[in-house]
Amino acid sequence: MTPWHTQRLAALDFESSDKDRETARIVTGALILVGGDLPTDTRTWLINPGIPMEPGAIAIHKITDEYAAEHGMPADQGVSEIAQALAEVVAAGTPIVGHNVGGYDLNLLDRECARHLGDSLEGVLRQPLTRVIDTMVIDRHVAPYRRRVSEDQGPYQMRTTAETYGLRWNEKKAHGAEYDALMSARAAYRMGAIAHRPRADRPEWVQRLRTQRFDALAGLSVDDLHLRQQGWAAEQAASFQSWLREKAPPEKRDATAVVDGRWPLIPAPREGGDR
Repeated sequence: MTPWHTQRLAALDFESSDKDRETARIVTGALILVGGDLPTDTRTWLINPGIPMEPGAIAIHKITDEYAAEHGMPADQGVSEIAQALAEVVAAGTPIVGHNVGGYDLNLLDRECARHLGDSLEGVLRQPLTRVIDTMVIDRHVAPYRRRVSEDQGPYQMRTTAETYGLRWNEKKAHGAEYDALMSARAAYRMGAIAHRPRADRPEWVQRLRTQRFDALAGLSVDDLHLRQQGWAAEQAASFQSWLREKAPPEKRDATAVVDGRWPLIPAPREGGDR
């Protein structure tokens, strides 16, 4: 069996109008076929979201409302093209990889499909998503308890994960969908490569971890890795929910906080707040 990290992967990333998957619109997208001893194949999109973007989002991806309106394709056309490209990838059995792709990007696309195409993402794909590799979920599992790098740089954001696994980070190119997608694929490769080495040959920082969990990534099929990530994502959500309810600083504590641990798709809320 070919190790999962050396297979052909489809790296996916979006930049959006805000950070809430329920209200955000896609502004840029990238789907990059990489690895598997084949040439890299890159597709990108610039979309006019049709709504004003949050200032914080513009500050990150540097695309203004005016630029998107002038140069971006209509949202319904862009979402349709992205969904069709992803459908081809899924039909071919190529795993989807991304950083927080199951927590945000796939759910963002799911909401956009409902909004513009009248169907869920899996409805458009005509099959369930069962071959997803989320480098944030994996990193949180194999290297837990990491502290924030700084006030502005969290412990598991894309830059931190990339640098942890020895990848050079270019802040000028970062937060572009193409760059972030490619970095997630490279991070996934580094994670898989570490897992498939003998413990004594792994990097020193890995050997110093309080828990030794990289073995859980070795010798798995992509389908089995997907199932394991479902369990890890649920555990991570439960832990975060407990922290919010009991241990968070007073200004963040919420005794009724609910963190949904379903992955890689969280169903859209129904009217009235039920799911």
